[in-house]
Amino acid sequence: MKIAILGAECTGKTTLAQTLARALDKPPARAHWVPETLRDWCRHHARTPHQHEQSAIAVAQARAIDQAGPGDVLADTTPLMTAVYSDVLFQDRSLYQFALAHHAGFDITLLADTDLPWMADGLQRDGPAWRAVVNTRLRQVLNEHALPYALIQGQGEARATSALAAIERHRTLAARR
Repeated sequence: MKIAILGAECTGKTTLAQTLARALDKPPARAHWVPETLRDWCRHHARTPHQHEQSAIAVAQARAIDQAGPGDVLADTTPLMTAVYSDVLFQDRSLYQFALAHHAGFDITLLADTDLPWMADGLQRDGPAWRAVVNTRLRQVLNEHALPYALIQGQGEARATSALAAIERHRTLAARR
């Protein structure tokens, strides 16, 4: 199963992806966490990307997801988040076609809600107001393109339990088809 984990900054995507990878990794080597390319890019370059660098980040995220091993793939964000950020930051909608086509390959989308406290972490954290703008645009895009998602809420273990329940519901429905 390919699982997309989306959400604005500071919504617990990475923690959730790592927790789910451990929970679903039975037997071992069955679940694969694909880290967020943007986070690594920002650390490497010690800055956030410019508009002309967004496309390469989206392509690199897609490549990392597509190269994940067999079994469950937990994508700690997808090119769709890069497209949303490009749209919001630079009013550049050119990445949507690629991002939406890539997103079609996911079995389920988990949307991390903004119910966690906002915390600064350096390069990628712009504040709770910014997080709200990105969250609103992301939900608009998901709804405009009829991309179903499970809203994941709660703190700590409750958040992981919510996500695991959504994954199990999806598996049950898929098995009935």
